[in-house]
Amino acid sequence: MESKVVQSASRFDAMKWLVVFVLVAVGVVGNQYFSAESVLYRVLALVGLGVVAAFVALQTDRGRRFATLLKEARVEIRKVVWPTRPELVQTTIIVVVFVLVLALILWGMDSLISWLVAGFIG
Repeated sequence: MESKVVQSASRFDAMKWLVVFVLVAVGVVGNQYFSAESVLYRVLALVGLGVVAAFVALQTDRGRRFATLLKEARVEIRKVVWPTRPELVQTTIIVVVFVLVLALILWGMDSLISWLVAGFIG
């Protein structure tokens, strides 16, 4: 019984994705066709088509799963403990100093190796 529901939903999902594809194609072709028109009108039309295409895409199974993923990601981002400004400045200074020290070490090794090679070559 459940397989019939999944199969019919996937068939309608394919039709919905086809509608999304057609809307995007109409936006691309319409933008090219009406290239002489004002940019404002073309942008408004593209935004409108994009909103409709996104709404149709969200009605599919993958679209619902994507919306759920975004909601869960938002919840997880709220759980993150962001560093304070002093911690951020201190960490940035440590990284910059470490990179400079490592760059100087590599420059010194490169200079030494090039001096040795120049000594052997002549």
